[in-house]
Amino acid sequence: METRTIVVSPEDAKKRIDIFLNEELDLSRSYIKTLIEKQNILVNSQEIKKAGYVVKDNDVITITIPEAEILNLEPENIDIDIIYEDDDFAVINKPQGMVVHPAPGAYEHTLVNALLYHLKNLSDINGVVRPGIVHRLDKDTSGLIVVAKNNEAHLDLQEQIATKAAKRYYKALVDGIVKKDEGVINTLIDRSKKDRKMMAVSNDTGRIAITHFKVLERFRNYTFMEYELKTGRTHQIRVHSKFIGHPVVGDPVYGGSNKFNLNGQLLHAFKLELTHPRTKEHMEFFAPLPKYFEDVLDKLREKQ
Repeated sequence: METRTIVVSPEDAKKRIDIFLNEELDLSRSYIKTLIEKQNILVNSQEIKKAGYVVKDNDVITITIPEAEILNLEPENIDIDIIYEDDDFAVINKPQGMVVHPAPGAYEHTLVNALLYHLKNLSDINGVVRPGIVHRLDKDTSGLIVVAKNNEAHLDLQEQIATKAAKRYYKALVDGIVKKDEGVINTLIDRSKKDRKMMAVSNDTGRIAITHFKVLERFRNYTFMEYELKTGRTHQIRVHSKFIGHPVVGDPVYGGSNKFNLNGQLLHAFKLELTHPRTKEHMEFFAPLPKYFEDVLDKLREKQ
């Protein structure tokens, strides 16, 4: 059984509790409703009756998640690119198309299934469904992801990401010509009112999202970009790219073109900086662009 406590911040006030917890904990709204009905979610130590409860600033929400009963994850001998590994953590270069952790409809062939096979130990802070997972990458985003091998390392790495002490850098190809050489995108991001599976820039609700960008190379109709995440909102780079009028190539969900017959967006987490949770050594990790990404860049350079 896992118990989590979350204090509502001003930027999240006035949200329905099922929406708020869906964003914070990555639990489905239907499951949150079930937890409420079973009195497993308390607000300020009091029971609530409905998933439509509107949270307030400084509300203290306590969530008790029962032990998973139906999910028995199987280790799978799936080839993964382990960039670095020691007794505390590992850094994986995740391929495009791989889901990070099991979820309804995808209990097999995930990164977690591969980790269970290749690594001897994984932290269990996130329970049986997400062992070792400190942060995530979208299914069709490739690149570096850090995995904790014990709970002490997990808490330390999680704190580094939450406080922005860990730095994450991405490369992307976007549609159109980005005119500014570099800049900062600073907005609120919330669930889309049109499609709850999508995120969107909002004028008055949601959470602060900050992305630094820099132009690496310009082509006739595309721009090769570098992004640094200052916050880690769901789909942040994809949403911010759309917001500035230059969606990521291969990302039709957020308006990106796909003239290169891609299987996902050209977005790659190429660099990760962190402090070793035990030795406190500053460490940097790099992952080269996937071949399909390099091939597209080569084609564009030939046409220049």
